[in-house]
Amino acid sequence: MPVIVDGMNVLASRPDGWWRDRTAAMQRFAARVDRLAARDGDDWIIVFDGRERPLHGIKHAEVVWAARRGPDAADDRIVDLLRESAGNPGSVVYTSDRELGRRAAALGAEVRRAGELLRRLELPGS
Repeated sequence: MPVIVDGMNVLASRPDGWWRDRTAAMQRFAARVDRLAARDGDDWIIVFDGRERPLHGIKHAEVVWAARRGPDAADDRIVDLLRESAGNPGSVVYTSDRELGRRAAALGAEVRRAGELLRRLELPGS
């Protein structure tokens, strides 16, 4: 069951100063998701937009980048991933983007809000 995270949507849903050092914030976020993926055993994919950055030590989650720049670039990449995994029922997408949620649900994915993932990441061991 692929679990796909709308990376910047979830990361940016808490105004904790992430914008001061976007790369460091992405690294911290990906590392937290990676620890969760190691425990869960599901196929976790974090989709980020913007220019590709080197993120280190991520072993249990896959980090992918939007294939293009511009509005909805990460959303389109997530939809492409859902289409590619059409044979895997039970896909989950974490996002608070309503339009992406609508598109993902139309492809059979379960859509969960960003806050739900953030709460899971705050649990001990995450």
